[in-house]
Amino acid sequence: MKVVPQITLEEAATKVSNGDTLIVGGFGMTGNPVHLLNAIAETDVKNLTYVGNNVGEPGLGGGRLLRNGQLKKAIGSFFTSNPEAVKASQAGELEVELLPQGTLCEAMRAGGAGLGGFFTPTSAGTVLAEGRETRNIDGKDMVLIPPLYGEVALIRAWKADTAGNLQYRMTENNFNQAAATAATVVIAEVEEIVPIGELDPNFIHTQGCFVDFLVEAELTIEDLGSSASVPPKSDNVGESRMNIAKAALAELNPGDVVNLGIGIPTLVADLITPEHGIFMHTENGMLGVGPRPDSGGAMDYPVNAGKMPVSELPGASYFDSCASFGMIRGGHVDVSVIGGLEVDEAANLANWAVPGKPLLGVGGAMDLSSGSKLLIVTMTHTSRDGAPKIVPSCALPLTALGVVDVVITELAMFRFIEGEIVLVKVMPGSSLEEIAEKTTANYRVALED
Repeated sequence: MKVVPQITLEEAATKVSNGDTLIVGGFGMTGNPVHLLNAIAETDVKNLTYVGNNVGEPGLGGGRLLRNGQLKKAIGSFFTSNPEAVKASQAGELEVELLPQGTLCEAMRAGGAGLGGFFTPTSAGTVLAEGRETRNIDGKDMVLIPPLYGEVALIRAWKADTAGNLQYRMTENNFNQAAATAATVVIAEVEEIVPIGELDPNFIHTQGCFVDFLVEAELTIEDLGSSASVPPKSDNVGESRMNIAKAALAELNPGDVVNLGIGIPTLVADLITPEHGIFMHTENGMLGVGPRPDSGGAMDYPVNAGKMPVSELPGASYFDSCASFGMIRGGHVDVSVIGGLEVDEAANLANWAVPGKPLLGVGGAMDLSSGSKLLIVTMTHTSRDGAPKIVPSCALPLTALGVVDVVITELAMFRFIEGEIVLVKVMPGSSLEEIAEKTTANYRVALED
């Protein structure tokens, strides 16, 4: 039976050479191989390419490598979670390549599976598809994505046996399972190493044939960054925002699998009770998301896509990011409720590129927009400077084309019906006149009871 060498953090760091591409697991600081990354930060290696969802947090994990100037390039989906990565990119100190979150994970999986790439509908027609081959397959535009593969993969697991078999815990799987396949040398940082035979073979997530080295490293609260504890609930939610959330909740049906984005959509989660019969999905690898706990953090609880600790409902399940985005792209998520910056007459959505800010944080928005059966966009009716956000044609970079089904603002609710925008509800405190004044898109009125 294979026995995987157990090495120290310092020995692990020597496996990385100048110019290497690192394939890194983790979602935020959850399931992040923070001790391995911190150990590499103590070495002199440089010109590294970092492939992961985000570059850690300031001074933590990949964020420490960034602060040291050891990274020349980063490939990921959400760099804005680390303001130092944004600053380095703007200063020309860090080259960045942005991929939608599901595409990133699938590219890792393709690299580990020996595939030459894959076609995906995610990002078709957007700036992220520019320069990539696009084909129309079965009536749908698909973008060709090459595989991702590196010299060294750094992953975090909860348990390993001495043969290198790994188990992940809660939402700590995320990108780790794919990353573990996608490099020449794979180093797993784990909480505990047990003898062969102690792990149930039915519950092995990464098989020992993928793993080259094991490092035992105990997780601490400090390693979890912004996910270390539950943030306090705000009692200052405005009435207009809560009205949006209530209207969105009314669109959901018992039995629906629902993904809620960050921002206004998170308010919907606070309104959902077990009696609603709604099963909540989070793209970092969980189905059956429960309410926020009163206390504790990611040491004790899973986290949602906003990296906030949450609880689990009876019947919940955990899986890796590739499976999660397969659920989304495959049409197995009934409803997504996400925020928006602009929606236009063609049902196009722009929600990931803020005016005047760098294009560094797409996350899972493109996957959710193009893959869900029903897309509800919740947003303010106008921008901070008073500009309408329901417009004839989006001026901001698009998230997805022709995907919006419902738009809910503090003033109105619209449906897209047979190719046109239909005003179906006037929100409390609003009027037909105010809606007309603050909406530049063409629409017709057919108010619902």
